[in-house]
Amino acid sequence: MRKLLVLLPLFILPLSVTAQEVPRIEVYGGYSNLMSNLNVSSFDMSGVDFSAAENLNSWFGGALDISSHFGTENGFKTNMETAMYGPVFSYRKVRHVVVFSHGMLGAVRGGPNYLDISKSEVRFGALAGGGVDVQVSRMVALRLIQADYVLTHFSSVRQDNIRVSAGLVLRFGSRKK
Repeated sequence: MRKLLVLLPLFILPLSVTAQEVPRIEVYGGYSNLMSNLNVSSFDMSGVDFSAAENLNSWFGGALDISSHFGTENGFKTNMETAMYGPVFSYRKVRHVVVFSHGMLGAVRGGPNYLDISKSEVRFGALAGGGVDVQVSRMVALRLIQADYVLTHFSSVRQDNIRVSAGLVLRFGSRKK
């Protein structure tokens, strides 16, 4: 066991990066699944998630996130959209891998029949989560997973939602780490 602990740094050191470039702008788009209203009558909604992030340095930036989901609740077709903005914190110490977390505030629009509302409503929402990107080339990365808790409040009741996404990240510009 001691030998393994002594050799472990030899395997970890090659993974660290010294002068990794950090993109100025990252644009993401991908498939998204929303597990809606987990605290009462949960149902799934499929959709898309898009975001644009500006990295101010190697570990901090801001992102605008827009998503749209469609599904069936109680036999009725419905939809939900979000538009949120907030800070992003990134960990870039492993070559070609970025782990990030974010917290965002913004608007959530529930379509007709979403959580038994009769017409479209726009409400305040919040989102917290993170994910993992793997760099494929200088300008392209794969978002292996992004998982977010999405807080909504329709019909005078709080809804706890989980959104899971995966897709493609396009990277533009660069800053030294």
